[in-house]
Amino acid sequence: MRSYGQYCGLARSLEVVGDRWNLLIVRQLLISPARYRDLIDGLPGIATNLLADRLRDLEAAGVVERRLAGEGSVVEYALTPWGAELRQPIESLIRWSTPLMVRGRDGDAFRPEWLALALPALLDTRVKARRSATVGLEIGGPPFQLRATHSGFEVGPHDGRDLDATVRADPAYILGLAAGALTLSDARALGLVEIDGDESVIRTVFAA
Repeated sequence: MRSYGQYCGLARSLEVVGDRWNLLIVRQLLISPARYRDLIDGLPGIATNLLADRLRDLEAAGVVERRLAGEGSVVEYALTPWGAELRQPIESLIRWSTPLMVRGRDGDAFRPEWLALALPALLDTRVKARRSATVGLEIGGPPFQLRATHSGFEVGPHDGRDLDATVRADPAYILGLAAGALTLSDARALGLVEIDGDESVIRTVFAA
């Protein structure tokens, strides 16, 4: 671990998580504990030896820990309680990134599970009046669901429960709605989204 040689909280923090890929590894583990091969799949572009090095450094720093998954002997990686405290700064960075996410870039990889962190981060600070609802998200691939409750928002694979409405769109437009950068009326007028079910639920959940 390289040292900045500065008695500063930011400098000390960056010594631990500032290396390339470290915060993205934390992102994956905030979504859920994961096996090594799951991390490889969730981090497109990372080399296997680099992932091993980063996990070793994060484990030595006390951010990540290894544990046995279930009753088997399969090892998975998880955040320590201290590592899990990175959720707030990571969510703040996601909100800060909104101007950078207006347009996609050719060749950028995307994993639907990344919405599990991004959508709550964007909605929790913007949507005040919360109505309990479950919205289906069809963004290509297996369907996901966005659950709005009085305590916050959760995103995950559709678990079979009844949906109040479904949004069908490119992930970029779902993120635009969540960030308030795109109104539902404009998105529908431009043919960017399709809605099945109660549109008022979508408007309430996304404050659109």
